[in-house]
Amino acid sequence: MKELSRTEIIHLLSLSKRSDIEGLFKRAYEIKKEFVGTKVYFRGLIEFSNICSKNCYYCGLRAGNKDLKRYEISEKEVLEAVDIAWKSKYGSIVLQSGEISTPDFADKVERLLDKIKKATNNEIGITLSCGEQPRDVYQRWFDAGAHRYLLRIETSNQDLYYKIHPNDKDHIFGDRLECLRSLKEIGYQVGSGIMVGLPFQSIESIADDLIFLRDLDVDMIGLGPYVEHSNTPLYEHRHYLIPKKDRFDLALKCIAILRIMMKDINLASATALQAIDEEGREKALMAGANIIMPNLTPQKYRGDYLLYEDKPCTNENAIQCKGCLEKRVQKYGESIGYGEWGDSKHYKKRKK
Repeated sequence: MKELSRTEIIHLLSLSKRSDIEGLFKRAYEIKKEFVGTKVYFRGLIEFSNICSKNCYYCGLRAGNKDLKRYEISEKEVLEAVDIAWKSKYGSIVLQSGEISTPDFADKVERLLDKIKKATNNEIGITLSCGEQPRDVYQRWFDAGAHRYLLRIETSNQDLYYKIHPNDKDHIFGDRLECLRSLKEIGYQVGSGIMVGLPFQSIESIADDLIFLRDLDVDMIGLGPYVEHSNTPLYEHRHYLIPKKDRFDLALKCIAILRIMMKDINLASATALQAIDEEGREKALMAGANIIMPNLTPQKYRGDYLLYEDKPCTNENAIQCKGCLEKRVQKYGESIGYGEWGDSKHYKKRKK
C-alpha cells in the first residue's frame, strides 16, 4: 500500500462531513485490528514530581507559574503506587515528571528504576517521560531497566515551536530532536507526539507533524488536543483557538491517520481527550489507539499536576480509576492485556 501524500493527509484532516469522518475512523480501526489487535494495554501513570525547570508557554507546570504548589513524591510512595500496578496486573507503568536535568534527579530516577525492578521481580515494564536529558543519563536509565521513553516534540514546525516556547538556551528545538535521536540509538522504544489545535497552528502544519513522526520512525505516539490553562502566556492568545469540540475531532483524525500511516505502532489515548469529551479516550480506541494510562498518582497530589485545566479523574483513587476504565474499555468491545508489557510491534520489527 502506498504511503499517504501530504495532500492526502491534509484532505483527511479537513474532512467535515460526519459520514466521511466515521469512514476514516472505521478504516483506521480495521488496520488496528489487523496489525496490533484489539487488546488495550494499561500503563499505570505515576506523576512523581511537578517540579519543572522549563517555561513552556502552554503548560501549567511551567517554572514561571508561582501559584502552583510543588511536590516530589517520596520513593516509598512511588513504590506503593507501583505495587498497586503490579497487583492489578498492569503490564507497565509510566514515571512522569516535570523537566529537570540535575545530577540529583538523574540519581533519584536511577534508584527508583532499580527498586521497581527488584520489587516486581522484573515483571513490570517501565516507560519514562522525564524530558530532555544528557545522553549519558538516558543510557544510565536504560541500563537500570527503563525500556520506553516518551518525549513529545509538540510541534515539528520550528517557527511555531518558538511561539509556544521561549526562544532561549533552555528551549532549543534542535536539542529536543537530538534527544530523540539519542534515545533511538541507545535502544529505547521511542515515543513522541504533538498537541493538536494550538493557536497559530494550521492544518498544513499538523500534516507536516504527522509526516515528521512517520519519518522519525517512532515506536509509539501520544497526542491530544490542546486544552488551555489560564495561568500560562499562551492563554492570552485563546481568541485564535478553534472550539474544543473541533480540537477533539481533529485529534481523533490525527490518531486515525497515524494508524493508517504507521500500522504497527503503539498509539496512546490521551487523558486530554476526556477533558473535552466524557468518552474521549474510548472514542480514540475506536479511531486506532491501543494504549490507556490509568492514573496511579496518590490522590493528594493529583490536583497539582495540571498541565491544562479541567483534567479528569483528579478526585479518584487508583482502584476507582482501574474499575472505571475497565468498564469503559469493555463497553466498546475491547479487551485488556493484563500482565502483558504490550511492547510496540513496530519496535520489534525495527530492531530486527
